[in-house]
Amino acid sequence: MINLFNTRIENLALHRVGNKNKGELLLTSSTTTGLDDEMHALLKEYFLKPFRSKEETYYSFVHEQDLEFHEMYAFAKAIFNTPNSLLEYSKKIAKHLYDQSVHPHIRSGELYVCYFDNILVDNNKVDGIGIFKSELKQDFLQFEEAPDNLNMLLQQGVNLSKLDKGAIILNTAEDEGFKILSVDSNRYDAKYWLESFLGVDVFEDENFFTKKYLKFCQDFAKEVVLPAEDKKEEVLFMNRAVNHFAKNDSFEETAFLNDTLENPELIPEFKNYKVEKGPKYSIEDVSSFPISNTAVTAARKGIKNVINLDTHVQIKMDFTNPENAEKFIEKGWDEERQMYYYLVYFNREEKK
Repeated sequence: MINLFNTRIENLALHRVGNKNKGELLLTSSTTTGLDDEMHALLKEYFLKPFRSKEETYYSFVHEQDLEFHEMYAFAKAIFNTPNSLLEYSKKIAKHLYDQSVHPHIRSGELYVCYFDNILVDNNKVDGIGIFKSELKQDFLQFEEAPDNLNMLLQQGVNLSKLDKGAIILNTAEDEGFKILSVDSNRYDAKYWLESFLGVDVFEDENFFTKKYLKFCQDFAKEVVLPAEDKKEEVLFMNRAVNHFAKNDSFEETAFLNDTLENPELIPEFKNYKVEKGPKYSIEDVSSFPISNTAVTAARKGIKNVINLDTHVQIKMDFTNPENAEKFIEKGWDEERQMYYYLVYFNREEKK
């Protein structure tokens, strides 16, 4: 889990990167950019706001031969080893981005390379390198006072409420290619930013596997448990799955299946589903891993424990312990009405 509340921008270099294929230029600054308190606050919000509201997916630098041949990895290592070298290596980063900016869709824009301190990652304080690009310009009005008139001036500038592209390289897991966060609001050129420029792939840690495995379980519940059983069992399976993750520090698949699938006939169905769909979630060969509590908490919030009936009635099963549903909810068939029913037991109605 990342906390950016007390993060500060310690140094900032500003450059402009054009589209190389269109003959646009690369402009690099000869000095770093000083920030007063007001500008620091504005830029910090501009740079970091997208990362606070975005679900965390970590990436890392990857190279088919060796990380030492990865340009961006080498630049990041050099900056972390000598933070005062930020300007020197930011120019190399700008040149690397310029060399990748050859597709007609890629827009020119300002490149900001900054050094952060006081980033909390899983309660550990680390430094970071921020790389951000502003591409889209918006019209805005400026007003000029004349002795007897007020004139309007139409200008263009960067909207500080929306960052176009950004990445934060965290000074952790260096041997594995660092942990990196990325945002990109312009999806038409996503490969250019993540693959061509950054050269990253998803960082496969406990957060990644926990999140992917629970998403796999959610789809298994919807596509296999629901047709084989009913909506109640689909909801209960996901509750048991999340609770199993929540009460264990590590995941072991056999124990998980015995704990969550009450119908033993569904166990081979689960294994077959994993063979078929596992590659989609990058878990086809995964049967054990450490569990991320952060990912479990996020998954619990995304699970809908609601049974929607065709009679426009909803039953919400808000159980910490899924066994409670077995005690307090019964499903049956009414011969006279030729309809299913749910029988719900309770002591009193809660007044909220």
